[in-house]
Amino acid sequence: MPLDHSTVRTIAQLARIRVPEEELDGLAGELSAILAWVEELREVDTEAVAPMTSGTDMSLSLREDVVTDGGARDAVLANAPEAVDGFFAVPKVVE
Repeated sequence: MPLDHSTVRTIAQLARIRVPEEELDGLAGELSAILAWVEELREVDTEAVAPMTSGTDMSLSLREDVVTDGGARDAVLANAPEAVDGFFAVPKVVE
């Protein structure tokens, strides 16, 4: 399915890409080749193939989900320009 200039121009506009008029021919050829390759992929029978997220069999290492306060309040507040009573001090923004 070869693409014409108006289709390529519309695709570029939707993608917010400025394409000079002299580059439309080359871009149309490249996009047409990509679409032909996708059509070729559609012909592959994948009915017996299970969906997967990776090429290798992987499992996540799990840890116990424990809620903590982080234990680093003083280290975090050391980066603050100003702290008051263990909290970040910020200038008042609402009048």
